[in-house]
Order: sequence, then C-alpha cells, then structure tokens
Amino acid sequence: MTHEKFEGERTLMRIHIGESDKWHGKPLYDAIVEMLRKDGFSGVTVLRGVAGYGGSSVYHTDKILRLSQDLPIVLEVIESTERIEKILPRLDEMVEGGLITLEKVRVILYRAAKK
Repeated sequence: MTHEKFEGERTLMRIHIGESDKWHGKPLYDAIVEMLRKDGFSGVTVLRGVAGYGGSSVYHTDKILRLSQDLPIVLEVIESTERIEKILPRLDEMVEGGLITLEKVRVILYRAAKK
C-alpha cells in the first residue's frame, strides 16, 4: 500500500481506552486498528500503559496480580484533519468510555523501512 506525500502540518489523534474494552466481541483497540487500516490511514501505534486511571478513578496497574487486568491503552494516529474528522462519528459509536484528543503536529519525516 502506498501513501501520499506525508510531510507538513497534520493532526495527531490519541485514543485513550482500557485493555478490556470490546467491540463486537474483539478487543476495541484491534477493531480500531482494523478500521483505520481498511480506510487507508498511514499508520497507527498502540501503546499499553503500565498504570493509569480514568473517569471512574479506579487505579489499574500491572503491579497487582489479577486474573483480568484493564491496563490503559493509547492509540496514536497522525493523519490529515479531514480524514480524522471523517472517522470521528464511527469512533464515537465504538468508544463507550475513554478519551479522544486532537492536536496539530508537524511531520518532518515519514517513510517505510527498507527491507
């Protein structure tokens, strides 16, 4: 898959959710990654936090041994504002609890690794 020239001003979207969040029976972060890939977004990174809490103020950490953990997950996407704005209604439908932020960034380098 090839992408348009990807330099200059873009928008960084961060999606903060929980590891146990689901969408149609699969992990929500996987469903979001699949949606973005299908829509031809240039890339997404999924980060797993070691600790955090959200609106419920319940502290989740990897230091406490539990059978089910709900560690923080952050997805980072850099794309044009127009493309991000277009998918926000779908994300609103998918994300039941979480936080989505947008900020302007300047891309100075984007290229595929040489194989």
